[in-house]
Amino acid sequence: MLLLRLFYEFFKVGLFAVGGGLATLPFLYALSSKSGWFTATDIADMIAVSESTPGAIGVNMATFAGYLTGGIPGAVLSTVGLVLPSIIVILLIANLLDNFQERTVVKDAFYGLRPASIALIAASGINVVAVTLLDLDKYRSTGAAADLLAWKAILLGIVLFAAQKRLKWSPVAFIAISAAVGIIFKF
Repeated sequence: MLLLRLFYEFFKVGLFAVGGGLATLPFLYALSSKSGWFTATDIADMIAVSESTPGAIGVNMATFAGYLTGGIPGAVLSTVGLVLPSIIVILLIANLLDNFQERTVVKDAFYGLRPASIALIAASGINVVAVTLLDLDKYRSTGAAADLLAWKAILLGIVLFAAQKRLKWSPVAFIAISAAVGIIFKF
């Protein structure tokens, strides 16, 4: 039953997450709250792994979430569930677009989808910033304002941002450096 639910939940995500992989994040946060399959910290880890591995971020995150929840069968069904709606919609659009792409209603629909995509991606960005740069658990336990911010993560982000602007290295180098720093300093 878990595997069917994984497929169903990720099918819904794939059907409604307009705007690419980052637009899946609000759906993953909602799924996390509803199902308890993974935490907000797990989602931050999914983003880190998904951004640092080849492939589309949404697909990588579905695979990772499915694996955390249901092992390899969960990974496969979550991934298939996520991409199947896109395949179906693209096949339908490709078939119909030749006949309808110049219609006002089609242009208006695509125009209306742009702000929705931006809003979903912005909401995701805010959630990622909160999970990455705030230490709410520590703040709740101590009540000290200084414990609200994840100072090591903020400092690492500033240093890497400045280094990237100055050095112009490949993003792969910064991903590797970030992973090494996280391991060495036990982020």
